[in-house]
Amino acid sequence: MNLVYRHRPAAGEPEGALVLFHGRGADEHDLFPLLDVLDPERRLEGFTPRGPLSFPPGGAHWYAVHRIGYPDPTTFAFGYNEASTWLDALGFPPERTVLGGFSQGAVMSFALGLAADRPRPAAIVAFSGFVPTVPGLELDFDNAPPAAIGHGTYDDVISVDFGRRAHELLPDALYREYPLPHAIDPRFLQEEVTPWLASTLSSAPISRTPSS
Repeated sequence: MNLVYRHRPAAGEPEGALVLFHGRGADEHDLFPLLDVLDPERRLEGFTPRGPLSFPPGGAHWYAVHRIGYPDPTTFAFGYNEASTWLDALGFPPERTVLGGFSQGAVMSFALGLAADRPRPAAIVAFSGFVPTVPGLELDFDNAPPAAIGHGTYDDVISVDFGRRAHELLPDALYREYPLPHAIDPRFLQEEVTPWLASTLSSAPISRTPSS
């Protein structure tokens, strides 16, 4: 597989996959602890890939940032293609795969989960991100998967207005704002997103997942 990643195995035969994409300048270790928070019974195989790009001042990135809301088209295309190729190579049925992330990782989750030319995942979990506008990326909101969106009202990196816009585009999403900066609210995660995700997976189609 083309991306470096960490893997957390399921407790038994996996019922699907949970993939979390990190934010700008972080790496595959950053969101790894959230796999157990979101999937405490370890029903899913958990994965946290590392972004394929490197920019100053360091860390891994999914794309270059020049303007919030509008990722750099060239680097975004590269990061998106690397992520989609890696994701497809996991071999899990899309309808049993949950995509999630923070900041840039939320942007990638929206892109991969809503792209018109990609299959629908089981769900999208997006924190402190935005639905990207990129030339050539066509998003299909009419067939959007279930989504949970959280955003801090004091976010000075990606304004809460972007979270509100995502909710407008995905009106059926579980949406919460919390009085935090550019961060994930652990209470929203544990008290709302985790049970929501368990319920969403229970109603998702059952497919045979890889044995290896």
